[in-house]
Amino acid sequence: MPASDPRAELAALCARGLDWHPDLSRVQLDVDTARRAAVLVLFGVLDSVPAKLPASVPGMVARDLDVLLLRRASTLGNHPGQIAFPGGRLDATDSGPIEAAVREAVEETGLEPSGLEPLGVLPTFAIPVSNHVVTPVLCWWRHPSRVAAVDHAETVDVFRAPVADLLDPGNRASTSHVIGDRTVTAPAFTTEGRLIWGFTAIVLSRVFDELDWAVPWDSDRIVHPER
Repeated sequence: MPASDPRAELAALCARGLDWHPDLSRVQLDVDTARRAAVLVLFGVLDSVPAKLPASVPGMVARDLDVLLLRRASTLGNHPGQIAFPGGRLDATDSGPIEAAVREAVEETGLEPSGLEPLGVLPTFAIPVSNHVVTPVLCWWRHPSRVAAVDHAETVDVFRAPVADLLDPGNRASTSHVIGDRTVTAPAFTTEGRLIWGFTAIVLSRVFDELDWAVPWDSDRIVHPER
């Protein structure tokens, strides 16, 4: 049956932490020049968009639970066109990753920060391709507000994805990349014509696994991101 209190489970996850278990070939970066960033992993309750998870598929989450995502502009230098969490680099004036993640989310989506309840942070994650060390900030949406792409030079779409749809085994897959002499696979999600992969998919997949929300899916199904 669905989790009775996803907010409490997410907060408990922040308190105990987790291991990312990334392939070692993915985490080599220049520690002297790596830039710090934070993303807002914002969960809440859908207003009117129902999850499409078939009733026959077992699940551990309520059908009205959602997570906020956006699509980055295709003209950006880092991760162009990808589905991502709101977020960005830490400024010198930021008190830490929570303030940075909320500030960036407001700038990108126009959400009302007074409706947010930060639950805590997850361990940092290294992204060598853009030389960033990113802190995921888990947050709960107590009072949802309207969201939209504020600056189309950076963000072209903002949407709330039903978690139950992401967990549908028919919407789960893997990506495969050759790095050096190794082939590295990572989780991905395909839903509503969108492909969620890379850092965003890894974070979601690990959170779902750690909270026992995930249901069995075919990790041998490979999808290929457009380049």
